[in-house]
Amino acid sequence: MARVRYGPRSEAEIQAAKAGGGKLPDIWSTGVVAVWETDPDVVAQVLPPPLKPGERPLVRVNISRVDLFGHPLGAGSVAVSARHDGVEGWYPLVMPMTTERALIGGREVFGEPKKLGDVTVERVGDVVMAKLARHGIAFVEVAGAVSGALPLPGVTEKTDFYFKFLPAVDGDGFDGDPVLVRCTRHERVRKLEAMTGSVVLRESAYDPVADLTVRRLVEITIGEKTSDQSGQVVERVSAQALLPYIHQRYDDVQQILDAPHREA
Repeated sequence: MARVRYGPRSEAEIQAAKAGGGKLPDIWSTGVVAVWETDPDVVAQVLPPPLKPGERPLVRVNISRVDLFGHPLGAGSVAVSARHDGVEGWYPLVMPMTTERALIGGREVFGEPKKLGDVTVERVGDVVMAKLARHGIAFVEVAGAVSGALPLPGVTEKTDFYFKFLPAVDGDGFDGDPVLVRCTRHERVRKLEAMTGSVVLRESAYDPVADLTVRRLVEITIGEKTSDQSGQVVERVSAQALLPYIHQRYDDVQQILDAPHREA
């Protein structure tokens, strides 16, 4: 009888898949990174406990394109500075991805807040335009011109924090205790350039990053990078404390009611 591909794999096949996943070649991306200072209260409001605001009220946007074994991938992230147990890092609020495969692994394994979206990085000469878009709205746009090469940093360790959870089957709370995941990346850079430009945040009911007001632009860079990734559960968290924040993960139509207040 012909083998049914949805059928069970053998133990040898399972182990071979695990071993193969650990031997991937370096995957290099070309990406734009913009960092700015926002209001301290804004950062404090979006951080679920036990995360605390970082040393500075920073927001970081990463907009990258990747040639993933001949298949183009757009990957983005909007994150705020955060701290846990003395470790400084970033708490991503939304991570648009252009393919389902890139989305699923990060959400299911690490708890990353990935969503399908449009991610573009375009460069013509020294002019660069990078965008994150969903539901027809380019809610983040970074535009500018390359102003010169920067020294290459050594291997840099970077930390992101995620909350991994499953909403309950009956719609009330979670199935099991949510956990806080600390993800560590060791990043290598082979090309890095400074940019002069601007960050535009557009209003979106589903991706309300416009609330992360640009008070002072710290830097914009464009570079070619690769990194590894490992994660660990560092704490089981209070379900009741996390519940008010889970709308961050989903396209909640009620966020339409959260539009910024405007004076009459």
